[in-house]
Amino acid sequence: MVIWPKLRLMSTEDKRANFKALHVKGSPLIMPNPADQGEARVLATIGFAALATTSGGFAATLGRSDYRVSRDEAIAHAAAMVLSVDVPVSADLENGFADRPDDVATTVRRAVEVGLAGCSIEDFTTRADDPLYPIGEGAERVAAAAEAAHHGPGPGLVLTARAENYLRGHLDIADTISRLQAFQEAGADVLYAPGLVDLSEIRDLVGAVDLPVNVLLVPGGPGVPELADAGVARISVGSALHSVAIGAVAQAGRELLEDGSTAWMALAAEGRRAIAAAFT
Repeated sequence: MVIWPKLRLMSTEDKRANFKALHVKGSPLIMPNPADQGEARVLATIGFAALATTSGGFAATLGRSDYRVSRDEAIAHAAAMVLSVDVPVSADLENGFADRPDDVATTVRRAVEVGLAGCSIEDFTTRADDPLYPIGEGAERVAAAAEAAHHGPGPGLVLTARAENYLRGHLDIADTISRLQAFQEAGADVLYAPGLVDLSEIRDLVGAVDLPVNVLLVPGGPGVPELADAGVARISVGSALHSVAIGAVAQAGRELLEDGSTAWMALAAEGRRAIAAAFT
């Protein structure tokens, strides 16, 4: 059993209210995506105000590719992340691990139960021959998720609705905007089209909806200042930080194996300092 240091124990209600308030158009929340509890502790200690899980990063910690984690595993992982830090945590719940709206709602209710501040639901079907839900069906799924997220007293779960066009090779900004507008009407709290890199398209999206917009930070795309100027309210990084960690391990391992180098240990020293600060 891992015993974490005593946290300040912000209430779940306070975390949800705080998380929602952090979404400010033009002053984006920078929200990294740790892949495990240790990374979460380090990033919270550095000073990030909120964190989100990453489906791809978490799958990698299990030696799997993305979309190879079950709903039970994802919820248990999210619950552990919530307990490891005292900042709001949002969960990447893929497509809700279900096609039917009722089953998506069940997934979101479980997210509420484990104390998450938010979660995301995407319109990717995982079916190779039919990768995206039709807009109407996607909106029904978001409506069911929103009802589950916002049910009951107190601040509800902050629900992010994702349009996956640009990650699936369907580079159609008009359709992406139409999808997100439908998801807005269905009750989402935040809108997200991962893969958008053209700043003019991002501006078009932000201007076409009323809700906060999340953008995925990617190589070659606009940076934080440009995205803030475009009116973005939240910026995330997906599995990139965990990929950095895996890349560092692979590079150091090759140096050790191929030439016996110890130059990579300079980065290990930085890691030890981060561990000492986060794991007291």
